[in-house]
Order: sequence, then structure tokens, then C-alpha cells
Amino acid sequence: MSAAADALSPALGFLGPFGDAIEFILEPQQSRFTGGRTVGGPEQVWEYTQTHLEISFFALGIALLIALPAGVALGHYGRGEMIAITLGNSWRAIPELALIALVVAFVGFGFVNVAIALMVLGIPPILTNAYVGVRQVDRSAVEAARGVGLNDLQVITRVELPLAVPTIMSGVRTGTINIIATATIAPLAGVVTLGDFIIARNVYGDEGVLAGAILIAVLAILVEFGLAGLQRLLTPRGLKLTRERAAA
Repeated sequence: MSAAADALSPALGFLGPFGDAIEFILEPQQSRFTGGRTVGGPEQVWEYTQTHLEISFFALGIALLIALPAGVALGHYGRGEMIAITLGNSWRAIPELALIALVVAFVGFGFVNVAIALMVLGIPPILTNAYVGVRQVDRSAVEAARGVGLNDLQVITRVELPLAVPTIMSGVRTGTINIIATATIAPLAGVVTLGDFIIARNVYGDEGVLAGAILIAVLAILVEFGLAGLQRLLTPRGLKLTRERAAA
């Protein structure tokens, strides 16, 4: 163990297992289980975090490309309510581990294949919230837009989407957190994410398991705050003022 680690240990000792986990994150150390292999430390943590983010946002991007246009179109034309609502309710019943195993069995290991499985978990909340958000837009505003000569695409982009931003973003946030959480088991399918610290206890020890849990929780919280900020940025000023007055 390095001099920096020696100095760090007493400072974190009072935290018990949490101190060991934080030390694991901040300082590389020799594994007690794999013949002295170096584990932990900022370099390995950052490498796994990058992969975790890459596969999560790749899966999210595909889910958005599929679910957002479909949900907005169904909401605009007032069709497919059964599909949108049923999908939104059914996604909670999908066992993530079984889904990963199914994809691996029929498609194979690898980044893209795991991303496909994660995408499936992101689509339902995005689709449902896009549908509900557009359907909840005041119909008088839509009719007024048609009255001044706007076509369907202009009504969607200038009226329905801006007013539906809070509901749509709620679905995006739910789908994103679900994807990030499920990416924890991606190492089982050959993609090494932060979940490897949790799954491979025989390599990283108890401190690695706890460190992985802390890192994934912090990552999810940071992404959630980022998406909340994006939601506020995209929400029309008039809608924000209306909600603030209603809350006052």
C-alpha cells in the first residue's frame, strides 16, 4: 500500500466498512483474493464508470429514437392508448436478469447486445409518458394553433411538445435511472461496468462490493439532477410561472 493510502486509512477508519469502500475508490490496493492483483483506485473506477455511462446512454439514445416519436404521434392522433398504457405498466414486471440472459442466449455477448436489452427497459416509461403528456395538453390550445393555419407537425413541435415537456421528461428520467441501475449486471454479459465491483466479490472483496454500490448510487443521483436541470431548461417559461403560482 502506498504512503498516501497509509495516511488515508486512519482518517477513514472511524467510518468502518464505508471507510474501507471509500479508500478502495480513492487508492489502488492489492487484492487479498487474486494473488496480489491491483484493484480499485481512480483509474479503474473511471474506466468502469465510462463504460457504464457509455452503454447506458447508448441504450437510452436508441430507446428515445423509438419511443419518443411513437408516443408523441399516438398522443397527437389520440390512438393506441391501450398499447401505451399497457407497456408502461408491464415494464415493471420484466425481470432484468432474465432479460439479459435471454439476449445473451439468443443474440450473444457484447456491448451492442447488452445495450439492446437495456433499451427494452427504457422504452415503456418514455413511450407512456410521451403519450400521456401530449394527450394532456389543453385541446383549446391545439385548436387555436390549427385555427391560425399550423399543420400537424407544427402543432406538435410548437404547441404539444413544449407543453408536454414535464411529463415527457419524467418518463425519460425514469427510463434512464432504470437503465443505469440494470447496467449493474452487464458484466454477466461481457461488458465490464461498475457492477463488476458488486458481482465479482471474490476479486474485490467486501469493500469493493460496497464501493460499487456507492458509485452506482452517486452516478444515478448525478444523472437524475442533470436531467432535472434539462427538464427545467426545456420547460416553457409561461408553464413554469403557472405552476409556481399554483403551488404558492
